[in-house]
Amino acid sequence: MNVETSMCASSDEAKHWDQICWPQHERQVRRLQARIVKATREGRWNKVKALQRLLTHSFSGKALAVKRVTENKGKRTSGVDGVLWSTPTAKLKAIESLQHRGYRPLPLRRVYIPKANGKQRPLGIPAMYDRAMQALHLLALAPIAETTGDPDSYGFRPERSTADAMCQCFTVLSQTQRAPQWILEGDIKGCFDHINHLWMIKNIPMDKTVLRKWLKAGYVDKRTLFPTEAGTPQGGIISPTLANMTLDGLQQLLSKHFPKEKKKDGKRLAPKVKLVRYADDFIISGKSKELLENEVRPLVEQFLHERGLVLSPDKTRITHIDEGFDFLGQNLRKYDGKPLVKPSKKNTHAFLEKIRGLIDKNRSSSQEMLIEILNPVIRGWANYHQHAVASEAFSRVDFEVWRRLWLWAKRRHPNKSSNWVRKRYFHTLGSRQWVFAVETSKRNAKGQPIWKSLARAEATKIRRHIKIRKDANPYDPQWQPYFKERAFRKKFGISREQAGIKPS
Repeated sequence: MNVETSMCASSDEAKHWDQICWPQHERQVRRLQARIVKATREGRWNKVKALQRLLTHSFSGKALAVKRVTENKGKRTSGVDGVLWSTPTAKLKAIESLQHRGYRPLPLRRVYIPKANGKQRPLGIPAMYDRAMQALHLLALAPIAETTGDPDSYGFRPERSTADAMCQCFTVLSQTQRAPQWILEGDIKGCFDHINHLWMIKNIPMDKTVLRKWLKAGYVDKRTLFPTEAGTPQGGIISPTLANMTLDGLQQLLSKHFPKEKKKDGKRLAPKVKLVRYADDFIISGKSKELLENEVRPLVEQFLHERGLVLSPDKTRITHIDEGFDFLGQNLRKYDGKPLVKPSKKNTHAFLEKIRGLIDKNRSSSQEMLIEILNPVIRGWANYHQHAVASEAFSRVDFEVWRRLWLWAKRRHPNKSSNWVRKRYFHTLGSRQWVFAVETSKRNAKGQPIWKSLARAEATKIRRHIKIRKDANPYDPQWQPYFKERAFRKKFGISREQAGIKPS
């Protein structure tokens, strides 16, 4: 313990923010996180607690926590105190100020963002100091969450994504003979707002005093202070991990009540009741509607009730695989016995509405500026669906975008002919015609003008996604070669061996 204390002591402090050796502090934190993983697997919870305290009191942990909250997207959003850490001096002082003794979090600043169904989602914005404290304790809690979490939970976890969740759905439902035919689509009503505080304090393995203070901090809405009797604030850095750990255990519960079935020859078959979860959205497969309705759903409701949660009656339903279901913006359905994953109609419609809104808001913008606004939106949507059967959807989207841009161009020049508008805004580039493009002032090496053109969804190559291994843990050193290989393949499309790189 003395060795580790000296390793992470404040003697490593730099006099200036720019002098901090970030790789060194990241290595020190990773070492402690690896030890937390090992102790968690061995069930040595006193050792886990000691290592957590060591990490949360170390200079390395505090420095990385401040670095995270001052460099993420919310760095310019303040809490109720209006304080921001925008200068190197303020950041360095923030590291020194992170203390556990006498810590009292400020109330959250309540804001609302619109949801797809027209309702508003409440978010709680912590103060910068509280955000840094959450980021610090998350460094010590995340290794435990990854070690004890459900294997088929993919939301708000490092190295996991919606593509992994959809791959698992496809795997569960693609078996030719024994594939389950019915799906329970589950959605938890106000998950972040209703989690039982007593359950969290009793079951979340972290500093109970700090956790209790966060949960009871309250929030300020229209200059009025409101207490928080349940839930974890949706908007806090540590909140997704707390919610995930609250829902972990459902997969193990289902496996216990619905074990593998036995064949006549003594072999055991995989059960048809399987869970795939992404945050508070999940699906559970089953061999019959009656099984899901009479046995699985009551079991899930009992599991949630213990945590203060209930299923949303509007979004929870049982459907047959031939009808298909929407999950994470995509639709999985069997066509003549073959399961296919496609972009959902609802998701595609929402994307096109967003594109139309951006075009309408930029009626007076230049063509070059409009292209700069639309391109990242189009590429982002296409990249999200590049692992699905999306060619048809991409083609339709490109046509709808083109049609909207044609109306945009015609509206700008009502007294000009269609031929004039086409020559002004749509050009032939290479073998492609009717390209919405504009000539820039830049030139290439041959002195030819460089054109800026609109991105096309159809240009996105459809690529099969390789699902992450269920037991892969990014905080466990033995899995580092796997994640290194996975990152290389994701970036270049080939393995390191195919690229002629010898394993290190």
